[in-house]
Amino acid sequence: MKIMSNNANPALRNSPFADDEVMTFTTAGTTSSAFVAEFTARLRDVIVAKGNIFRPDAVNQEGDVEEDGVLRLVLNMCDVDAPRPVKRRGQGTFVASIFEGPGNEPNIMHAAYPLLVRSISNMIIYNTVVNGVRESHFITPEQGHYVVQYIGTDAEYYERVYQRVTPLACSHLVINNDFVPNLPEALWAGEEPMWQICDAGVKLDQMGLLPSPTRIEDFLTENDLRMVRRLYNIGGLSYGNLSARAHHNPEYFWMSASGVDKSKLKTVGRDVLLVTEYVPDQLMIRLSVPPSVEPRRVSVDAIEHWMIYREHPSVGAIVHVHAWWADPIQSTQVNYPCGTYEIAAEVAELVRQAPDPSRAVIGLKNHGLTITGHSIAEIFARIEGKIVPQVPMN
Repeated sequence: MKIMSNNANPALRNSPFADDEVMTFTTAGTTSSAFVAEFTARLRDVIVAKGNIFRPDAVNQEGDVEEDGVLRLVLNMCDVDAPRPVKRRGQGTFVASIFEGPGNEPNIMHAAYPLLVRSISNMIIYNTVVNGVRESHFITPEQGHYVVQYIGTDAEYYERVYQRVTPLACSHLVINNDFVPNLPEALWAGEEPMWQICDAGVKLDQMGLLPSPTRIEDFLTENDLRMVRRLYNIGGLSYGNLSARAHHNPEYFWMSASGVDKSKLKTVGRDVLLVTEYVPDQLMIRLSVPPSVEPRRVSVDAIEHWMIYREHPSVGAIVHVHAWWADPIQSTQVNYPCGTYEIAAEVAELVRQAPDPSRAVIGLKNHGLTITGHSIAEIFARIEGKIVPQVPMN
């Protein structure tokens, strides 16, 4: 039974991944919420009815994954006052943690986002009641946020929930980095495109488009923090990124690092890195770094930028912000996680369809913007007066 159809999405028609994979999944965790228990059981039954395989024995007595590389999805039942993470060693297991929060919560993201971090989930489903209507809020680490309301029958509701969960669970992360300490000494201090990225980070901060990095240390124990770094290859959470095609070799591009304050970019290899290659069989980004610097990982969106630069030689820079565009724009339709092949392919497809791919403005649904341009300076000249800080959620 197909868990997703690449052919249904033009961006994924040439995907290297099989579109007829059967998903193996399980449930984990305990909850004092009768609703969370029922919600998990109903969603489990829908996933099984689609032809996928439920493995109740795939987690141990502590609720941790026993067989890495086998499970694609874990439905993790949690309470808001005890968001226990599911421990797993590999990146291939997607964890969706399920909560029930109080009704009429005035700020869902404020209440739910710490639960996502503390449960070390790829996504949480935060269930609440707003003005008498049951709502399931789907929230991802990159602040993706969308809602399924309980409208219609039980079957229709859980089908909509299933359609939201499975595309994300079946996506493929491209977040591994291979640091090669071979950057020529002449580039240890950078070059013009790299310096433009540093200047642009300051401008984004001045425009109010650059939230400060979130201290995940405030939400996690030291053991859990080590697991986050191992699973997601991040040292912190920050939003937005910038890149520019290298002058010394137009096949390469400079890009901001993950988890850094974009208003204080300075050091090559630590704050801004040179991307040289995508290694598809290892889902890995290769980077050239100075031998004397302990490198930080490049932004998780590197695979998206790599696809765009590779296809469009006229693109000289890319800016990604968590904001929106004043005029109507083309937008992705699925909240694939950032750093996955699938979201990169969907954005690249929309850039391809743009009247001028070298000057495209693409929306990432419930998330933000990817803007291509001839240079960093050219992009900032175009976005003047066109940026809407609040991303519309639907």
